[in-house]
Amino acid sequence: MKIRFMGAAQTVTGSCYVIETGGTRFAVDCGMHQGNAEIEKRNYSNEYDPSRLDFILVTHAHIDHSGLLPRVHADGFRGPVYCTPPTRDLLEIMLLDSAHIQEMEAEWQNKKRTRHGDARPVEPLYTSADAEAVTRLIRPVDYREPFEPAGNVRVTYRDAGHILGSAFLLVEITENGDTTRLVFSGDLGRPDQLLIRDPSELVSAHYLFMESTYGDREHKDERKSRDELAEAIAYSYGRGEKVIIPAFAVERTQEVLYSLHLLAKDGRLPADMPVYVDSPLAIKATEVFRKNSKYFDEQTQALYAAGEDPLRLPNLRYTQETRESQAINTTPGPAVVISASGMCNAGRIKHHLRHNLWREGASIVFVGYQGQGTPGRRIVDGVKSIRILNEEVAVNARIFTIGGFSAHAGQSQIMAWLESQCGTGVEVFLVHGEERAQKTLAALIREKCGLKVRIPAYLEEVTLKAGTEPAAVAPPAKARPEIDWTYLAAETEAKIAELNKRLAHMDERSWVDQSDVRDRLLEIHSDLAGLISEL
Repeated sequence: MKIRFMGAAQTVTGSCYVIETGGTRFAVDCGMHQGNAEIEKRNYSNEYDPSRLDFILVTHAHIDHSGLLPRVHADGFRGPVYCTPPTRDLLEIMLLDSAHIQEMEAEWQNKKRTRHGDARPVEPLYTSADAEAVTRLIRPVDYREPFEPAGNVRVTYRDAGHILGSAFLLVEITENGDTTRLVFSGDLGRPDQLLIRDPSELVSAHYLFMESTYGDREHKDERKSRDELAEAIAYSYGRGEKVIIPAFAVERTQEVLYSLHLLAKDGRLPADMPVYVDSPLAIKATEVFRKNSKYFDEQTQALYAAGEDPLRLPNLRYTQETRESQAINTTPGPAVVISASGMCNAGRIKHHLRHNLWREGASIVFVGYQGQGTPGRRIVDGVKSIRILNEEVAVNARIFTIGGFSAHAGQSQIMAWLESQCGTGVEVFLVHGEERAQKTLAALIREKCGLKVRIPAYLEEVTLKAGTEPAAVAPPAKARPEIDWTYLAAETEAKIAELNKRLAHMDERSWVDQSDVRDRLLEIHSDLAGLISEL
């Protein structure tokens, strides 16, 4: 059989693996690529023919694992999409929300082009109609109930403990009478999360495709994370400013609400401090969580049985409409604002950052992973200013990075999950991680478990046969286009030289023209200063 790595290969988004075996061709996950412009171009490249896929197995509902489902439907995919029942419920709202964002982004780009005299239309990545159509293909399957999506393929979903409905997959493929067992971890959760059950035990396999997001570091424990959240609240409450929490609409928002519920019970959330959930998707997702409460852990189910809802707060306010969202920043006084997107690269959170990031006394609390190239990552890395909604904004707010809220397993938790397979001969492919994290984790697995570990690249193709060495075909050059820094530097220097020649004659222009050119140059200076500070 062959497996091709279509995403989450030396990155943490775009999870997708295409497997070909005999006459069967299918995908595990179908995630959207998120990050800088170059990474997001991958969403538009049709590197495989979706119309030839027999089915798709989805590990969980996060957009970096499911967000291209409407796109592949638009490109001809018509087979079934398998996932757990909670994942189905989440996908029905998340894919429509994502499609709306794609349509709004295309509309904005078209208006911008029209203003510049460019009549070429920009098409959305996909539409609401595409999202609605692909959700009709979803076939729910429950945990630990094996099924056969094809005659030679047997699949079992097991709880990954990451978000509601998340799973790791045991995929058993029979070729010429021999069965090969593959495990895809999806995103592996950490034990003892609020709401979510612990990950199920890892089952034996010939090949393990394992996430490595936090392969080089650990998380703080939950209690310390709640203490930090309480510290951020006290800091901004005492200064009359707002606590801004960029949070993914699914799982992270609900875990933050649960944490605030616990702080309120402890008297560490001021009774007069409003808490806003400013994300229509997060509001809908919270209702999906309540609907699927039977999938919560035992502790949370016990709270519900006792009549206590950990997703409610006395001063909780949901803001569905845009005008309600805008009113948050014109209302004086402290507040907690939970808004999407979690990496600050889209949605209402950008407006809240523009209004609050520059305020001394405000707090920005990051409770989730910030991907390379995202605004959230640049803020966490310590930039002094950042461009948000075409405006340069100073970073004067206090920045909190609280790793204990992560839904991903930390390094020791990954190793504990893998421990049962140490010395078994399973071959490990590390996916869904940045290069540094993957190299660190790979070295640890080799040392502690004695297992072979590979780190595949984007678009790499590997032939698998149990008992033989995997044969890899290197990815094409287009997977990572070369950047000619020498050329770019020379072009910049040439333009500066030409600018100096022309500035020598500026005294021949009117004072108004001169002041306009000066202002434009100052804007360029600001952009360059921001770029230099990020390098």
